[in-house]
Amino acid sequence: MPHATELEQHDDHPHDDHPHHPTRAPLGRRTFLALGGVAAAAVAGASGAAAHDGRSWGPRPTPHHGRRRHHGGRGGAQRAAVGFLQAATDAYPSVNTGPRLAQSYADELGLFSTAFVYDNALAIGALLADGRRSSVATARVLGDGLVFAQENDPDFDDGRLRQGYNVGPYTFYDGTPQPDGLVRADGRANVGWQFGFLGTAVGDMAWPGIGLLHLFRATGDPRYRDAAVRIGQWITTNTWSTQPLGGFSFGVDGANQPVPNGSTEHNIDCVAFFGMLRRATGDRTWDAAAQHAHAFVRRMWEPASGWFWTGTNDGVEINRDPVPLDPQTWSRLALQERRYDRALDWAGTGLAVVDDASAPTSQLPDGEQVSGVTFSTASTTSTAQYNGITVHPQGVWLEGTAQLATSLLDRDARGDRQRAERLLDQVRHAQDVLGGGQRIGGTEVDGGIVAASSLLDTGFGFGYFQVQHVGATSWFLYAATRTNPMRWGGVC
Repeated sequence: MPHATELEQHDDHPHDDHPHHPTRAPLGRRTFLALGGVAAAAVAGASGAAAHDGRSWGPRPTPHHGRRRHHGGRGGAQRAAVGFLQAATDAYPSVNTGPRLAQSYADELGLFSTAFVYDNALAIGALLADGRRSSVATARVLGDGLVFAQENDPDFDDGRLRQGYNVGPYTFYDGTPQPDGLVRADGRANVGWQFGFLGTAVGDMAWPGIGLLHLFRATGDPRYRDAAVRIGQWITTNTWSTQPLGGFSFGVDGANQPVPNGSTEHNIDCVAFFGMLRRATGDRTWDAAAQHAHAFVRRMWEPASGWFWTGTNDGVEINRDPVPLDPQTWSRLALQERRYDRALDWAGTGLAVVDDASAPTSQLPDGEQVSGVTFSTASTTSTAQYNGITVHPQGVWLEGTAQLATSLLDRDARGDRQRAERLLDQVRHAQDVLGGGQRIGGTEVDGGIVAASSLLDTGFGFGYFQVQHVGATSWFLYAATRTNPMRWGGVC
């Protein structure tokens, strides 16, 4: 985000036309350093958006201030969200006649046809949770796309997936054409080379593994299980850390060089993924891998404050600033341990925000208000700019708001259902009034949840924009269907 905040910021790493360089800002899955050396570009990888190498790639995302159609209550909102995921999957029919992946963001973000594997993994589970025949069929299409990408990497045959792929034709900002869908003309997977989405992060492996295992459970097709096993083997072979804090390190960059940082979020992902592998395969060796990740997560718990720290930059020292949302929500879904439940309560208060159109930096239409939670403790004080736009300290992170609702429903303590429903009402309202007129592959889309109510800064060197997003939409569907995607049997 799946989305993730632990990789230390490089000093030679510009972000946008108005660079914002937090001191020792760690990055996570969403800002994975996909390229090596000075060409490295901080991007909002698996589930985020940012500028890339000192330029604004493409047009600036601008909020749409016209009202979108009302989606007809809870059932209508869910159907519209599913429709958006299907539209993102089927956006380029002329070049994607077989396996394919969903474009992660509407065109307005400027990432063209980029499909992040994290977003696609979320979409698989969300479609299975919806359960309708057409939704399950789309989930299988996305699973087939992940299997194809794994089996047809242009450079490696070791079970890895890249951070992102191209899934439709476009002309890059320098005039270079990108003519292919997911399958290149030579039959290989179309990795996201123009934006540098070439690296492989642990979180970006664990979540596709989780999605594939859900597909295996739903369909019985062993291809999905076998692909997930290869993912697990890649993680344990390449990222098992022997540093004092243990766990699994970050992954490899685009030059295939190890990244030593450790992420709380990634290790939570691994607890979930390896536990599911144990259930799917009956192989007890996955228990040791899950325990190795779990030990790291335990070391990140701060009992005095009731939250999880973000991770480590070196495997030795804990990184304590800023504190992000997703380790708090995902710890509930993956671990389901009562001793950590206070993390949800902290997230619901310590990261609470209210975006009101009357605020100078709000991008909401006149008269609108949206409440929820933001990305991290740094988000509410930031004055950063992205693409010439000043962030809004009260911008609502809609993906995270839906994550919190999902986690509260999973905990189901007194008052949790009511709190979750209030959050979901805010997400549904955002679905109705934000992101209208946006397109995927040039075709107008509706029903998706925008990444943020107004431009917000995560505190990790990237921002979220008011653009329809597969990841945010998938988390909304998890909450709407009361689904836990991080447990075996939690989806279907």
